[in-house]
Amino acid sequence: MSKKRGLSLEEKREKMLQIFYESQDFFLLKELEKLGPRKGVITQSVKDVVQSLVDDDLVSKDKIGTSVYFWSLPSCAGNQLRNVYHKLESDLQSSKKRLVELVDQCNSLKKGREESRKQLKWPMQQLTDGQITSSHCGNGVQTTFPRPKNSLKTCTRRLEYLMISTIWSYQQFH
Repeated sequence: MSKKRGLSLEEKREKMLQIFYESQDFFLLKELEKLGPRKGVITQSVKDVVQSLVDDDLVSKDKIGTSVYFWSLPSCAGNQLRNVYHKLESDLQSSKKRLVELVDQCNSLKKGREESRKQLKWPMQQLTDGQITSSHCGNGVQTTFPRPKNSLKTCTRRLEYLMISTIWSYQQFH
């Protein structure tokens, strides 16, 4: 024997909207609490479901005197959907415009930095058993210096790090 499960919130919302669309009338909350169970929405959840519909602008609500009336017409829902569609279209157009602006700005910033990107790609000539290392930087400076055989890799790494950090700091401040 399977248990009967209750309706999900979305299903309850659809059922309550059907009440409004079929009758195209105005309702008090008490009336909706009586009509809800006929559509499968329990009385205790009618108030919360109707309030969620009001919050999403699918149902209108107005207080007249001491009574609060609820209504929703199919034409109102269509108008609301059209308004949402136009707002989303407007947002899309402004986002596309902003994207073009950012791409242009990115390209203009790249133009002034082409030389600095080339300088970072300087070749390092390394000799495996020799006593001399020669390095050539992108700005035309060439340095030759002796190095010990036993710590060749250590000295080369230190030199590379020192040269890269010097070039980087020079570019940052000039």
